[in-house]
Amino acid sequence: MKKNNLLVYLWTPVIATLGFSAPVIAQDEDEEDSRFEEITVTAQKREQNIYEVPIALSAFDGDKLAAQGITSINDIGNFVPNMNVTSFSAGHVSSVNPFIRGIGLQDHLITTDPGVSVYVDGVYLGRQVGQNWSLSNIERIEVLRGPQGTLYGRNSIGGAVNIITKTPGSFEGVRVGMEIGSRGRLNADFFGDTQLSDNTAVSFTGGVKSRDGLGDFVNLPNAGIEVGELQDVYARVALRYAPSDDFSITIVADANDGEGGLRPYTTLIDELGGGFLYDMGFRNSDVGSDPYDNSTTQSDQVRVTNEAQGLAITADWSFNDDLSGKIIASTRSSDYKAGLDDDSLAENLLTFPEVGDADQTSIEFQLNGDYGDLDFVSGLYYFTEDGQNFQEDYFFLGGPFNFLLKQEVTSTGIFANFGYNVSDSLRLSAGVRFSNDEKDAEADIAFGLTPANADFDETSWDLSANFTMNNGLNVYGSIQSGYQSGQFNPRPYCFADWPDCFVNASDNITAINYEIGIKGQPFDRLQMSAAVFTTEYSDLPYQVSELIGGGFSTTNLIVDQTSTGFEWESTAFLSDNFLFHATLGYIDVDVDRDSDTGVKAVAPLTPELTWSISPEYRMPLDNGGSVTFRADYSYRDEMYGEPSDDPGRQSEIESRDLINVNIAYRSPDDTWTAAIYGRNISDERYTNAILNLDDYILVILSNDASEFGFSFTKDF
Repeated sequence: MKKNNLLVYLWTPVIATLGFSAPVIAQDEDEEDSRFEEITVTAQKREQNIYEVPIALSAFDGDKLAAQGITSINDIGNFVPNMNVTSFSAGHVSSVNPFIRGIGLQDHLITTDPGVSVYVDGVYLGRQVGQNWSLSNIERIEVLRGPQGTLYGRNSIGGAVNIITKTPGSFEGVRVGMEIGSRGRLNADFFGDTQLSDNTAVSFTGGVKSRDGLGDFVNLPNAGIEVGELQDVYARVALRYAPSDDFSITIVADANDGEGGLRPYTTLIDELGGGFLYDMGFRNSDVGSDPYDNSTTQSDQVRVTNEAQGLAITADWSFNDDLSGKIIASTRSSDYKAGLDDDSLAENLLTFPEVGDADQTSIEFQLNGDYGDLDFVSGLYYFTEDGQNFQEDYFFLGGPFNFLLKQEVTSTGIFANFGYNVSDSLRLSAGVRFSNDEKDAEADIAFGLTPANADFDETSWDLSANFTMNNGLNVYGSIQSGYQSGQFNPRPYCFADWPDCFVNASDNITAINYEIGIKGQPFDRLQMSAAVFTTEYSDLPYQVSELIGGGFSTTNLIVDQTSTGFEWESTAFLSDNFLFHATLGYIDVDVDRDSDTGVKAVAPLTPELTWSISPEYRMPLDNGGSVTFRADYSYRDEMYGEPSDDPGRQSEIESRDLINVNIAYRSPDDTWTAAIYGRNISDERYTNAILNLDDYILVILSNDASEFGFSFTKDF
């Protein structure tokens, strides 16, 4: 009853919009044109007005991210309905783990695949540890919610994140920025864009980011770094050559190099039920009174590092007015060093130092057409990735031991999506994609390298209809399918069932999403979108960890999952200078699995309720400048850190409230901005993830804390 009442309440603004939009529009016919700028997105690999895209979609203007308190991709998750972004992989401070509508990735090892794909200018990023993207050159960020299997292929069963950078030649100038704040914040960045000739443009982005940590390595006074400390250097250069209106080629090279202190985490010892740490005489008082300090004595574990570099080439052809082609080719590599001293004690009992690397190559050929009422996007896709994770001299109640995991993936696909305008008001579209994935893996847990291989294929499809009403609102309905290939167990410490527990991969993961929505501008002062969805997932793997055999074991718990929810986004001008943005997401997840334990599984890291509000007031000044006051509040409901709601597991994560504020002065000539900011001004300390291993509970803490400072940007 409670959930039904909540859904009725959530639908109230939609019903009001439908019922009262027409007469209000009639009253406003003599008013000025819309106060909103048109938002063009490329979510379906073609330029469209955001209202015309028949999927739930959030878009962020790159030039406005800093004012919203968004300093990394992680922060995007605070302002998208039914999205939650965590970062906890191997104790690293620069990892990204997005969850959309209850689908994401709990782990980072090479045999696990994300459920939400991340793309930069059309290039898929296979791994997210160490891909610390700068936001100073961003044109737009798009977040697509729900399975995107037709156009984006595998690993997008929860959704996709598109990062679109500024095209060389579109800015034509220089922008410098700096940021100084508490917690030792010191950022500096540079973006330059210039025309070398009539047909050649180049842009360059570079910068440094640094921030102090939240605690100390109390048993290592000469560690030279703090818990959670962050330092990163990055650069990107892009060259665009367009000898004619019908052809252009863009070459992009990027790199980043970062290091930091092991992220904050702590260990809870079960002092009631016992466990081996308790039986050995340890208590929670031995772990340390401040969870943001770290008690390790392993000097090789206090510092984390990451590097990434890539090269991408994009070529666009217009064969004629109706037909065009595109090639997106890329090669990337990344590596990291991290690991956790799980016991959080000075004793060397549970220590897992880790290094990892991944190399990927991808190429996509597109053939696209627009023949009036009929248009299409089609293509061929190839992707290969080769990576490994290595834990050398780890300790698991003895040691040292070694653990090695490798995997090579080759993925191919062919896709096509057609749209047809039945009338000026009605558009129908349909798409299909065939995907094939070949995986070759190896694991060494004690018996030497053991190989495993598997071949997966699947056909994904979607159908949608978009209808434009007389008042300009767009109503859509869609059925989308998604696909993810099966996976090998990431930490197969299952000696009793070796090697079957490793070499037998899980089955294909499939998803079907049913969604209806409405989006558009019902009033001159209101922009909105709302969606209701139900998504059915089959053979979905949850990563479940426990201590067995000779180590920290992680296996795949296979479930079927049904997610039902509602999403709302709106932006309203309450007056000519007062803007109000709001988001709301609600999701109910039902998990079905075969179990003899009677324990019900739940979707991990999935808050039932998510919402945010962002009032912004712009005050014009007599000198022609302006002052903008902005506040951003975001809420993420309580959730579970693991796929179980067994009360004995103690994996509940409390809800969190984050508040950012920004007061900015823009100069009369519109060339510079000075601002004072506060991020997480209430100093909310919250948990990113929890792993309950029965013997102890590993609590991964957020590296977030209150920060206040000053920023300055100047355009030349």
